[in-house]
Amino acid sequence: MDAVALSIVTVTRPDTTLAVTRGAARLLAEMAYAPLAEVCLPNGRRADLMALGPRGEIVIVEVKSSAEDYLTDRKWGEYAPYCDSFYFAVAPHFPVDLLPAEPGLIVADGFGGAVVRDAAWTPLVAARRKALTLAFARLAAFRR
Repeated sequence: MDAVALSIVTVTRPDTTLAVTRGAARLLAEMAYAPLAEVCLPNGRRADLMALGPRGEIVIVEVKSSAEDYLTDRKWGEYAPYCDSFYFAVAPHFPVDLLPAEPGLIVADGFGGAVVRDAAWTPLVAARRKALTLAFARLAAFRR
């Protein structure tokens, strides 16, 4: 019988970010949201995922690949004026006790995800919703 060689696979932070982003986007699509990755917001920040729901609702998802990523990046509070609901998306091994209780929580891997905690609903003002929806549609059309 031939010997079987095994090797250790090291998962890097960019690999984790890519997998969690992909899984969270797949989850959003299953929930009837149209997700776009890496969306620049009017305030200059970049949302990891922004999604448009079937009734025009806007969701932003901030992907955190590690505890270090979360602890060194506190810009997520600046996304609230541009969405109805805000979620963190993390890998299954992420220490979720580090995250604040207010935002929603998605746990995801490269194949899909699950909403662990629903996000609070804070409706956008109609004028901002219209402007964001038009910008979202144009961005999606130009990416095709």
